Amino acid sequence: MKREPGGTVAGQPTLWGSVACGWAVAFAGLHFYWALGGDVGLSVSAGPLAAERPLWFVVAGLWGVGALCLLGALLAWLLPRSVPARWLGWGVSALLLARGIGIEVLLLTDTMHLDASVSEGQRAWTLALWNPWFIVGGLAFGLATLRAGRCTTAARHPVT
Repeated sequence: MKREPGGTVAGQPTLWGSVACGWAVAFAGLHFYWALGGDVGLSVSAGPLAAERPLWFVVAGLWGVGALCLLGALLAWLLPRSVPARWLGWGVSALLLARGIGIEVLLLTDTMHLDASVSEGQRAWTLALWNPWFIVGGLAFGLATLRAGRCTTAARHPVT
């Protein structure tokens, strides 16, 4: 078994890889819970769609996002094993950070002048929970990708 500097096993996810994987699995689980009919937290996230639950929303917005999150968990596991995975890791990190920070800024500045279809409760939960959740995921994927690249470089160029 080849050991990396810092005691990790070569090709194994780092702490941040495990955090990113756990983040993705937790988010997938939440979407699958909602897809199966659960409603805790959905109304403050999806608003009227939560009550209506049209087929496209359940298939694409709940099952589809859940499946994408499971792919994200697999990506977090693959980060130390593959250069293409690290490129995807940076992309996922950027996407999650852009979503979390971008929506946070839009809501705080009210530059979009949201109409009455977005309730105060939705805004509050989005600002306090959902956007920070995306930011945490983006940071976890970014740090996992950074750490995976450093571990791989250290394995190729060991200090003697």
